[in-house]
Amino acid sequence: MELKFDERGLIPVIAQDAETKEVLMLAYANAEAVRKTLETGRAHYYSRSRKRLWMKGEESGNVQEVVEIRVDCDGDALLYVVRQNGVACHTGNYSCFFRKLEGYE
Repeated sequence: MELKFDERGLIPVIAQDAETKEVLMLAYANAEAVRKTLETGRAHYYSRSRKRLWMKGEESGNVQEVVEIRVDCDGDALLYVVRQNGVACHTGNYSCFFRKLEGYE
């Protein structure tokens, strides 16, 4: 299957808890991050701000063990189904999607 990376060589990745199905985070991966994820079974991403490859939990210890990788119908987004060890969000919340948008017009 061919993946469609954007003009920066990145593809969006949604991480989802394998047991609860909760959406944990959105990040980006380049081809190397996808390969490392497949090789190691641990989620790897590309940091747009630091401009480098990183393994989720390399500093915090909150690693994501990847159960499976799904590709959307267009090949331009990935879903990492993971076993989350610790929290997924850098704020200390389990999911990055812990806030509700109210009253948006």
